[in-house]
Amino acid sequence: MDTPRHWTTDIHTLFKAHHIALVSYVPDAGHTRLLNLCRADEGMRLVPLTTEEEGIALAAGAYLGGQRAALLMQSSGVGNCINMLSLVKTCSFPFLALVTMRGEWGEFNPWQVPMGQATPDVLRAMGVTVYRVTDAAAVHSTVEAATRFAFASYVPVAVLLSQSLLGSKSFGGK
Repeated sequence: MDTPRHWTTDIHTLFKAHHIALVSYVPDAGHTRLLNLCRADEGMRLVPLTTEEEGIALAAGAYLGGQRAALLMQSSGVGNCINMLSLVKTCSFPFLALVTMRGEWGEFNPWQVPMGQATPDVLRAMGVTVYRVTDAAAVHSTVEAATRFAFASYVPVAVLLSQSLLGSKSFGGK
C-alpha cells in the first residue's frame, strides 16, 4: 500500500518550483519534516538561526544577491520579529514566512497561548499579508498563492500552519 504524500512534501516541491534557495529557521518540531526535505536537497541551503529576526535580514540579503528565501518559525517567534518587519515594509522586498502555530487547538502549554492568539494581528499590524491553513488538503494551494504573491508583488506574506494541521503537542503524557 502506498503511503499518502505528506503536506510538507508539497511545500518542498513549491520551494523548488519557485526557486527558493535559502531556508532559514529556528528549530521547531512542527517544521522537522520540511527541514529534512530541504536539508537533503542540494539546491537549497538551510541556515539555523539563534533568533527569528535574523531570518528577515537573511531574506533581505538573499533578495539583494538575486536569490529567494523563506523563513520557517513558530508563532512564539513572531514577537521577536516585530521591529525587523519594518525593514521588509520600508525596503519593499519579497518576504515569505511559514509559521507553525501554538496556543490553539490542543495546546497544553499556557505560555504559548498569548503569542499564539496574537500572531495574526501582530503580523497584519506590521503590514504582512496573512494566509492560514487548517487542513492538509489546502496546504499546496495556500502556500502556492502566498509564494506567488510575495515574490510577484514584493510584499511580506506569512502562512500560518494551524495547530490542528500539525497535531497537538504534549510532554510527559499529560
